[in-house]
Amino acid sequence: MDRGFPSLRSEAAGAVRTMLASAESLQLTLKPELSQEEQALTHANGKPKETHKAGNEDLKEMLESNKESLKLEAMKRIVGLISKGKNSSELFPAVVKNVASKNIELKKLVYVYLVRYAEEQQDLALLSISTFQRALKDPNQFIRASALRVLSSIRVPIIVPIMMLAIKEAATDMSPYVRKTSAHAIQKLYSLDPDQKEQLIEVIEKLLKDKSTLVAGSVVVAFEDVCPDRIDLIHKNYRKLCNLLVDVEEWGQVVIISMLTRYARTQFTSPWKEDAVFDENNEKTFYDSDSEEKKGQNEAKPYMMDPDHRLLLRNTKPLLQSRNTAVVMSVAQLYWHLAPKHEVSVVTKSLVRLLRSHREVQYIVLQNIATMSIQRKGMFEPFMKSFYVRSTDPTHIKTLKLEILTNLANEANISTILREFQTYVKSQDKAFAAATIQAIGRCATNISEVTDTCLNGLVLLLSNRDESVVAESVVVIKKLLQTQPTQHSEIIKHMAKLFDNITVPMARASILWLMGEYCDRVPKIAPDVLRKMAKSFTAEEDIVKLQTVNLAAKLYLTNSKQTKLLTQYILNLGRYDQNYDIRDRTRFIRQLIVPSEKSGALNKYARRILLAPKPAPVLESAFKDRDRFQLGTLSHSLNVKASGYHELSDWPAVAPDPSVRNVEVIEPVKEWAPSLGKAKQSKSDDKFYSDDEEKEEEGSDSSSSEDGSSSSDSSSSSSKDSDSGSEEESSEESEETSSGSGGSSSGSEKSSSESESEQRQKKKTKKMPQRKRKPAASDSDSDENGNVDQASSSASESSPESESESDSDSPAPPKKKEANAQPKMAVKSKKEVSLLDLDDFTPATTNAPQPSLVSSSLLSDLEGLSLSNVSSAVQVTSPSFGPVKTYELLHHMTGKGLSAKYHFPRQPCLYQPTMVSVQVILTNSSDHVLEEIHIGERSPASLNLHCFNTIERLEPGASVTVSMGVDFSDSTQAANFQLCTKEDQFSVSIQPAVGELLMPFSMSEADFSKEQRNLQGMNETSATVAMATANTPRQAVSKQVLSVANVGVVSSSQDSMLRFSGRTVSSKALVLVSLDLKEPPAVLLTINTDKTVMASMLLRDLKRALAQA
Repeated sequence: MDRGFPSLRSEAAGAVRTMLASAESLQLTLKPELSQEEQALTHANGKPKETHKAGNEDLKEMLESNKESLKLEAMKRIVGLISKGKNSSELFPAVVKNVASKNIELKKLVYVYLVRYAEEQQDLALLSISTFQRALKDPNQFIRASALRVLSSIRVPIIVPIMMLAIKEAATDMSPYVRKTSAHAIQKLYSLDPDQKEQLIEVIEKLLKDKSTLVAGSVVVAFEDVCPDRIDLIHKNYRKLCNLLVDVEEWGQVVIISMLTRYARTQFTSPWKEDAVFDENNEKTFYDSDSEEKKGQNEAKPYMMDPDHRLLLRNTKPLLQSRNTAVVMSVAQLYWHLAPKHEVSVVTKSLVRLLRSHREVQYIVLQNIATMSIQRKGMFEPFMKSFYVRSTDPTHIKTLKLEILTNLANEANISTILREFQTYVKSQDKAFAAATIQAIGRCATNISEVTDTCLNGLVLLLSNRDESVVAESVVVIKKLLQTQPTQHSEIIKHMAKLFDNITVPMARASILWLMGEYCDRVPKIAPDVLRKMAKSFTAEEDIVKLQTVNLAAKLYLTNSKQTKLLTQYILNLGRYDQNYDIRDRTRFIRQLIVPSEKSGALNKYARRILLAPKPAPVLESAFKDRDRFQLGTLSHSLNVKASGYHELSDWPAVAPDPSVRNVEVIEPVKEWAPSLGKAKQSKSDDKFYSDDEEKEEEGSDSSSSEDGSSSSDSSSSSSKDSDSGSEEESSEESEETSSGSGGSSSGSEKSSSESESEQRQKKKTKKMPQRKRKPAASDSDSDENGNVDQASSSASESSPESESESDSDSPAPPKKKEANAQPKMAVKSKKEVSLLDLDDFTPATTNAPQPSLVSSSLLSDLEGLSLSNVSSAVQVTSPSFGPVKTYELLHHMTGKGLSAKYHFPRQPCLYQPTMVSVQVILTNSSDHVLEEIHIGERSPASLNLHCFNTIERLEPGASVTVSMGVDFSDSTQAANFQLCTKEDQFSVSIQPAVGELLMPFSMSEADFSKEQRNLQGMNETSATVAMATANTPRQAVSKQVLSVANVGVVSSSQDSMLRFSGRTVSSKALVLVSLDLKEPPAVLLTINTDKTVMASMLLRDLKRALAQA
């Protein structure tokens, strides 16, 4: 043994020497530096930090080199590292040095890096802040935007003033991309310093007015983050945002739609009113509807949707076709929360289309559909097959589809749905199978016709091999039996037999509850079940023990002979149970049911407490209460209010003032509004003539507008080429035209020929005399577009003059025919296009030979242009009618110095053929300038009204005449609207006489008789009128008729018969008026038209006028 130890020691020493030698050699091989390939291979295990550091050193050297190409390559590699999630913050000093590089591509990459790490390396970033400020002035828009982005990423309070200044400058930048970036910077600055809120709101207000689609989405995001409650900032921009919505980028659309949804709920009344008759054709009536529809609407007083409300719905509807699922979902929630109930279904197909997308999208969409399908089953019922479960669907998608199918179930489709459910019950997915059984129970509760069928099917499932299916079936059967316990005692017995085989605690507890609740139905089985439970009480789950104690107490009260000892035994077991709930329940039950000295009078009420009838449970959808959250939000998905959620307000009972959304379009013209209207209208008028005439006419217009404060002949006499002779001609022409239609035609022809010869010498066109001809027919001292009138020249003063002149000088028909022929020849000789050659104007020309109409605006000039000539081509023999009635629209006391009068010029309206032309004379009776006179809110909102251009300034003592168009829809109902100035609003109304709703219509005597025969019976209204004198001349009678109604005279071969024809302006219904003068002073007045209400009103007015003849 002793000799063995030295040998062992020697062997061990040799082994150690060998190991040391191997280690030494191994160490020598590790001393040399690794190659780059070896470093890459050993990067994960060797020394990754040192290797990575070596790589960064290489990048630093490249960034510090003098070659732009190396710097660019280094930045590309650095940005690549950032995109992979690698940390490159230690390169910040080397990168920030290149921020002043002249290479645009390099500078862009540097800014990308700085945006990422500026917040982490704030001290180093602050050193370069002057460079960022200089970059804000860079010619390249991307550099300016990147500099602002980096500046806003430096989260240091000390530079807040610099950031604010940069944001304000960027908000007014010419590039929309820079303005968009400034909107993004607003949120960063607000989170850094909330005290800057007021200044930021000013910037947001400015950016909200931006018309670029690139900016719209970003500024609304800033609005929602900084001041979501400042609804007043949206008013003026509401319509613009609605119109820009289609062109905004997709995520901007989502934010804008969400914001407009909240806005609309505060500004419009509910379209869901039950007592309102909703106008389904509202979209049509907003533009151009039939008069009959409008009359029906006014009588029924239906709900009229605000035009701005309709604008939002109409402009978001195309976005249902968007490729972005978030946009489609946003539009769907907007329609759900804002649209009338019968219009919400338009979103159905789009939502179903989204179910073909990814699982994550399906989950959110199905959640929203589940909420919608509870309230409106009819929306998704046609697409029920789209919600059938696929085998590849995950469990959460299957459960949502099951929820929707259950919501859609009704008497018509329940058989199909139950067949589908039978397949789902066999699914290998246990959770889904259990949810299906719950769904079957809900169907049985909601549809009484299938309750028995569902119960029988659930009973069959009790013998299923799957315990989870059996357990869920027991729970659902228990709930269903509570609805009809007397009819289903056999089911309770069957469940008692299966009790031993069921192991799921909830199912065992449900059976025990049923036994106790309906122990009188199964008096023999219940005690036996209690006996079995007494044996296994200690091994049961807590929920089963509690139900066992309840069963024992109920049996003690109903069948104490059989169960008294069992009950005491179970109560003793529960008294010492480990669970304190069971111990407490046991003590309570003992004191309640077992009489003793301590229990007192409580045991008297034991039967009433334990055996009280229970209400049947209501099986409801898990999504029933989710409609309290806005659809498509995180709060709706989680069913919990999330941070940042803005609740939708309730609909206002009365809609706020819609005029806050009115935005007047101010064109960049130096002249005030009437002059603007003149230039604009004359330009459109020039389209009928050649280009040379157009250029010359523009010259004359510009010269005449410079001297716009002159009297009625300013349009002709204040131009450059007008002399004293032209003024004399126009004044002579005015006198001649006011005396009758024949005089008007000849005077016009004379003036036309004289001025044409004068213009040929000065290379002018014939448009000037045409423009002079119309003011000559007017007695008011204003120019064509309603330039400032003199105080003494109102329409009411001119009316008596024209009336007396027309009475004294009545024209003869032959003279008119001559006048008709000559202007026509003059036009043909000039070989120019005239309104005479346009067939469109022919039916509307019979009111043209009325020369004393007050037509002082340019619009009326254009409307009546050459109409005196047109009348010569139409067979109308009506004499001219002089006086025009002027009505007061606004008294100067009520209007705080602004007074308004109106009259009907009886000329075709150029805005729309269904409109009645109205001329309004606005006068400033105050001692201060009135600004921004315009039309405000109209009532009803669907009133089709063409407003005049905003009058920017109206000097004290000045007046202006403007033209309007109103579609009265052949009704004498007043057109109510607001006449507004910059400071005030005045409610006014235009009440039309029934005769002003007509327009003359040319027809022969034979055609008149034919149409009159077609309009007999109920379409004929007649009355006998007693005139003041028996020898009243035909002309006086005719004049009285024309004073009441705007109709044309039909030539008659009988001296004792007068005929007049016209059409209603809106619906073009024929109106025929005939007077039989055979037995004067009695006159038989007959009116034939299918507008019976209008006929009776016209008959009343004509009787009143003829009685004074």
